Amino acid sequence: MRRAWCVIPVAAALVVAGCGSDGKDDGGGTGGGKGGAATIALFLPESKTTRYEAFDRPLFEGRVKQLCADCKIIYGNADQDATKQQSQVEGAITQGADVIVLDAVDAKAAAPLVNQARQRRIPVIAYDRLITNVEYSYFVSFDNVRVGQMQGQALLDALTARGTLGKGKIVMLNGAPTDPSSADYKKGAHQVLDGKVQIGREFDTPDWSPDKAQQQMEQAITALGRDTIVGVLSANDGMAGGAIAAMKRAGYKSLPPITGQDAELAAVQRILTGEQNMTVYLNIRAQAERSADLAVALARGEKPAAPQKVNNGTADIPAFLLAPTAVTKDKIKDTIIKDGFYPAAKICAGQVAAACKTAGLQ
Repeated sequence: MRRAWCVIPVAAALVVAGCGSDGKDDGGGTGGGKGGAATIALFLPESKTTRYEAFDRPLFEGRVKQLCADCKIIYGNADQDATKQQSQVEGAITQGADVIVLDAVDAKAAAPLVNQARQRRIPVIAYDRLITNVEYSYFVSFDNVRVGQMQGQALLDALTARGTLGKGKIVMLNGAPTDPSSADYKKGAHQVLDGKVQIGREFDTPDWSPDKAQQQMEQAITALGRDTIVGVLSANDGMAGGAIAAMKRAGYKSLPPITGQDAELAAVQRILTGEQNMTVYLNIRAQAERSADLAVALARGEKPAAPQKVNNGTADIPAFLLAPTAVTKDKIKDTIIKDGFYPAAKICAGQVAAACKTAGLQ
């Protein structure tokens, strides 16, 4: 924990001078600090996971414009290509960005980019994924170990409810090995599952790719046998969709419980129809808007205090770690719909209507 707190509501504190941080100064943005319009750059890693283009980008940009109507926003999506992201970030530095918000494709490879920004006195915020082995201004993400624990516990609960705990093996589909968050999800899941289930096959899935997850699941079914697999720990919803496709193709009449993360629309619908057991709902609005608040504050030469610190191998990074929420069918109404993440009408369209009615969503 940090040594001092600023007793101001967080949303306000992020845009008010005087709430100092005990972290090192990257120099602060220059555009806003000199009275001119600041330039804030946002770089996201990929588009296969629907959240980035559907939620993170518009929510971040909307909040920046709300706080700073004259601010210019530079945006880039790397499409899971670290080289492309390097060009995007270097381009923003050349264009005179005052602040860079970076969700790195490869957290280790991103360190030289952060150093380039620091040499120009451009503060950097690591968004969603912890950038390792370099110092920077802030890290904004979720409690990723807790995410894995929630997934593991949900799978144990489902296996117990079905009476299949200890009667077969599970398959684990972890996230991209280039994403430090994946290691945290895996760590949390193993903390819950180890000693309580047999892990028949475990994979790290490059690029968080649903297609590659489908291939891995097909390999597991071939190696273990269809009737041996009683559950699937999938680190996110996209990969869960790939695993479900593999199981349907293999002729499963009843799907074993499978976890997910991100509350993708298709996953929420699968939970309602019984194809997926749960997802982890991340309040992306809070994450995107918190990051935008910080970016605008940095552009104005401010450096708000953060409630936590996370060590990235080189430095203790001031951090905002938001709480995840495990969502099963009975919790969709009071979380995803209540927060306006998706309206009930969008979730309940088409063939999902009957399941929504049964769940009390219509």
